[in-house]
Amino acid sequence: MNTTRLDHEFIHFLRRTSIPFGRFAIFVVYVWFGMLKIVGLSPAGPLVHHLFDATIHFMSFNTFYILFAWFEVLIGIMFIFPKLTRWVIPLLFIHMVTTFLPLVFFRIITFPSLSIVNRL
Repeated sequence: MNTTRLDHEFIHFLRRTSIPFGRFAIFVVYVWFGMLKIVGLSPAGPLVHHLFDATIHFMSFNTFYILFAWFEVLIGIMFIFPKLTRWVIPLLFIHMVTTFLPLVFFRIITFPSLSIVNRL
């Protein structure tokens, strides 16, 4: 078997499998982090609590935290099904906005090394 044919077969294999593998990877990450929140083992818990205290005041933190965790699990599950892509992308965007909010509101917590620079 020559290398050109092997290259073409490998490229064809990657074209066929890259999107399903990518969907599965997103599924694993979102379900994993959502389940860590549900069982109370997420290392992001304190940061989510700080952000909740700074932004949301119409529900209890425990209710929000469980709903947010199930929201992450839902996003992960929806990514497995290609027909749900149009529905899951806006949910993913909402989640990404909430994920990046600590970078705006709590720069010292998210980037502890910046506190040293600010003191100079």
